[in-house]
Amino acid sequence: MKLSLCMIVKNEAATLPQCLTSVKDVVDEMIVLDTGSSDRTPEIASIYGATVHHFQWCNDFSAARNAAMQHVTGDWILVLDADETLTPEIVPQIQSVIQSEEYLLVNLVRHEVGAEQSPYSLVSRLFRNHPQIHFSRPYHALVDDSVSEIVTKEPHWQIGYLQGLAILHQGYQKAAIAQGNKHAKAEAAMSEFLKTHPHDPYVCSKLGALYVETGKIDQGMELLKRGIAASEENYEILYELHYHLGIAYNRLQNSRQAIFHYQAAIKLPIYPILKLGAYNNLGNLFKAAGDLQGAKIAYETALKIDPNFAAGHYNLGMTFKALGLLTDAIAAYQKAIKLKPNYAEAYQNLGVVQLKVGNVQASVTAFKNAIALHAQNNPQEAQRLRQVLGEMGFI
Repeated sequence: MKLSLCMIVKNEAATLPQCLTSVKDVVDEMIVLDTGSSDRTPEIASIYGATVHHFQWCNDFSAARNAAMQHVTGDWILVLDADETLTPEIVPQIQSVIQSEEYLLVNLVRHEVGAEQSPYSLVSRLFRNHPQIHFSRPYHALVDDSVSEIVTKEPHWQIGYLQGLAILHQGYQKAAIAQGNKHAKAEAAMSEFLKTHPHDPYVCSKLGALYVETGKIDQGMELLKRGIAASEENYEILYELHYHLGIAYNRLQNSRQAIFHYQAAIKLPIYPILKLGAYNNLGNLFKAAGDLQGAKIAYETALKIDPNFAAGHYNLGMTFKALGLLTDAIAAYQKAIKLKPNYAEAYQNLGVVQLKVGNVQASVTAFKNAIALHAQNNPQEAQRLRQVLGEMGFI
């Protein structure tokens, strides 16, 4: 089976090389549709062996993605954005699944690098080149609507997902969001779509979450609740709706309702790694309420799902510290730092606990690392730590 990469791009010269490098030995062809770049994006795509086509941008991501698919010749299509890379570990599974006869669509696990909330999502980016598959929705374009229609008419098809991390996505880092003006673009497109699809659970989830994130709590909660009422048995979307309602209630300092929605999200029968954010946030609420055992269980459950979840190790360390289990706290902070070497807060709290157990030199080393890291992003905290260590006679 022939596999085609299909992309739309605009001014992606900085990120496109890494993206194409991750797939050039995996796919049989690379189709890149440029929507109006003013930099070297088309040239770079050509250098990497992609076939470049051009499209007049019309403020509709689905229209552009559908235009790109018209140039695909492969049996299967892999869709990536320029700020995404394919992990080498998932390649054998992709090569195996596209030889199957039963699958129409295969969902992939994507890691949202730098996301402050849920770090993983399930995305519909690998699918058969079926003539009736097409993208819909002007923003957050996806093929799911057309796939559902096909499966209803042709029930022999199956929808599956690959286990393991498939895509690394850099677009949720704060700088990328601000630079691309992503919030404003997303809100404008989804608000327009909502006018004609007022009870669509997907847009209620995405736009509701965006409203909550940007401080429009009441508007966001109304949409999220509307989405729950209309979502039926679409468990992945239902999870997101409950999850973001948990965030909304937490921002309103209503921890009881926040806990209710996180627990409702966790109970849903979806891929466990997608629940990581809910378990982590639930642990934070338990810890804030003084329920340290409840917090410990939540964080440990998250780490059973993903042992490489740095924030989970850090939060577990904070819980161990509060419980007086200092040796366990040190081990948890060290695991967090190993996974995330620039984890300033983990170094800082490691310094505190090392000092408590009498490991003065190890404490000073940890604090100095915290100061160096804070100096890059939080200079006031770096200065405060320097002053505290100076007063203690350590520097």
